[in-house]
Order: sequence, then C-alpha cells, then structure tokens
Amino acid sequence: MKSNQIFAIAGISLMLACTANKKEEQKAVASSVKPDSAILNVVRLTAEQLKTANLSIGQVQNKEMHQVLKVNGLIDVPPSNIVSISIPLGGYLKKTNLIPGMFVKKGALLAVIEDPIYIQIQQDYLTAKSRLAYLDADFVRQRDLNVTKSTSDKIYQLAKSDFESQKYLVKSLEEKLKLIGIDPTQLNETTISRSINFNAPISGYVTKVNVNIGKYVTPTDVLFEIVDPSDLHVRLIIYENDVPNLKIGNEVVFTTNNDISKEYVAHVAVITPNINEERTTDVHCHLVNENVRLYPGTYVNAEIALNNAKVDALTEESIVKWENKPFVFVKQPDQTYKLVAVELGVSTNGFTEIKTNLKGQDIVLKNAYTLLMKLKNSAEE
Repeated sequence: MKSNQIFAIAGISLMLACTANKKEEQKAVASSVKPDSAILNVVRLTAEQLKTANLSIGQVQNKEMHQVLKVNGLIDVPPSNIVSISIPLGGYLKKTNLIPGMFVKKGALLAVIEDPIYIQIQQDYLTAKSRLAYLDADFVRQRDLNVTKSTSDKIYQLAKSDFESQKYLVKSLEEKLKLIGIDPTQLNETTISRSINFNAPISGYVTKVNVNIGKYVTPTDVLFEIVDPSDLHVRLIIYENDVPNLKIGNEVVFTTNNDISKEYVAHVAVITPNINEERTTDVHCHLVNENVRLYPGTYVNAEIALNNAKVDALTEESIVKWENKPFVFVKQPDQTYKLVAVELGVSTNGFTEIKTNLKGQDIVLKNAYTLLMKLKNSAEE
C-alpha cells in the first residue's frame, strides 16, 4: 500500500514538473516571437475591450504628397539693403547720436565730421570758380581779336586751353564737394564751413556703430552699418547632391529658433549655379508674407517640397513601431486585428506614404497603439 502511494506521489510530481517546464518553454517562445510571425501577430478583443479601445477603421487614401528636403539657412537681405557708411575724405567725428538698433529715415543726420581739408576744398572751389570767370572773359576777347587777326593764333589757343582746363578743375572740385555733402550752388564766402553733415542714404536700422566722438576716421573706416529689412529673403545652404532636385518655385516652410511652433512660407527664387569649397551652394527664397517681423541673420530650419505625386497614404497615427519597424493593423473578417509590416515613403501634413499594397483592406486608423500594447502583453503571458 505504501509502495503504491509512493508511486502515485512520484507520478503527480513528474506531471507537475512537466507542466511547469512546458509553460516555461511557451513563455520563452512567446518572448522571442516577432510581430510579423504567424503565431503572435493577431489580436482579438472582447466586446468590452473593443468598446474601451475606441478604434477607428478606414482604408488607404490617394493623396498628393511631395518629397521633403530638410536644410538650414539664415534670414537675409539683398546687398542693396545693407549700407556701410564711410567718410570719403576722412576727418574727426564731432557729433553722432546713433546706437545699434536705432531706426533712421533716409536723409536723417548720421554724423558731423570736421577737418581742415574741408575748408581747403571749399576755398579751392571758390578760387577756381572766380578764375574761371576771368578766363572765360579772356577767351571770348582773344577769340574776337583773332577773328580780325588783331592777335596771333598762338595767344588765342593758349587762352582757349587755359579756359577749358579751368572748367575741368571747377567741375572736379564740384564733384568733391558733392561727395562730402556740400551743394556747390549754395557755396560762397559766407557759407564756408569746417564741418560736414553726413546723412542716411537709406531708411533702416543701425546695426553697427564703430566710432566715438573725437575719433579720427579714414576713408577706409566703416563708421556705421544700416540694414533695410523691407525686402527680407531666406538664404538656404544646399549640398551639391541635392541641388539637381531643386526647381524655381519650390515651396519652402521654415521655422526660427525664437519660436519653433510658428511656420513661415517662402518659394525658391534663385539657385546659385556654383558649388563652393564646402560642396554647397546658396538658394534664395522669397517670403510669401513680406510683412512678417523677422531679423536678418536669424537662423532657420527649413523644409523644401521637391515634387508632387499621387500616392497611397495613411495618417501617421495609423502606423505603429515595433523593434523600430513600421506596422499597421488590418481588420480581419473574424473580428480580429492582424499586424502587418509596411514599407513607408515620404511624410507631410500628418500623412505618410504607404508603399505596401493595402488597397481595399480595413486599417485601424485611430488608437492602433492600444492594439500593439495588447499584442505585447499577450506575448509576455
């Protein structure tokens, strides 16, 4: 009797051990199963689970989508909208009220410069102008005398030469006066000044002030820089391999580091036909809304739409990732949901191209990750 009991207990123990081993093996297999295997790629929900999951079912859509090129760049202005202010003849800075960031209108006073050379130029002009009047009268007199042969041709030609040379001198001094902002027609002995006013050639913002009161500046010194932001554009840096894909008119959507949530739109306007030493080229884009408040030099992140094509697409919410691979859930006739691997294409405006043929199949469009979590839990049981 005791022997039978011992055998019975041993048999039960053996059965329990086999059952435990079998469960361990099943668990090990389940943990190693990939989502695209034939064993654990199907999810079945109870009526209560289905109600809670709040799934949305639909099919792939035929959408017009484009490839996107992600690049970096800067807000810029044309060279004509940036002015570096220098004084043509140099001098001592007597007065300026400019500070960086200040807005100035065209014609506004930027600085007052003084130097003895300005006095000398004005004196030379008035002296040359006075002598020109004398030589003009002498030339007319010698011409008339030469007509009657009362004077020699040599004297007439000398008078003509002196007169024309003086005209050239007066004209050159006039241009020098205009260069330093003095109107020759308003200059006389009572208006000679040792200083000149230098006015803004354009309207814009002062971005640089490189001088201070009393400093002597030379013609090569840049005193101020003014930027007119009325004609902003985006300058993008494009690598040589991407340049052939660009076309004039490509849409550009960009953001700035100041506010990455705000998007701006531009279009490709100029593609520089030259690759520099860094194997890149510049692409200039015109803003769609020219009244936006942006600052030259601002760093931007941009996406360029390269081309458009009709493709099958799903919402980004439809696509789940397992082990860094994309999948979608396809609804089956028996009310289960099968995990199917897919090949993706471009993404834009919340949709992603699906290169795998899923036409006519019912796809989980909303809360697909709920099914993925259920599938993972099933694999771990």
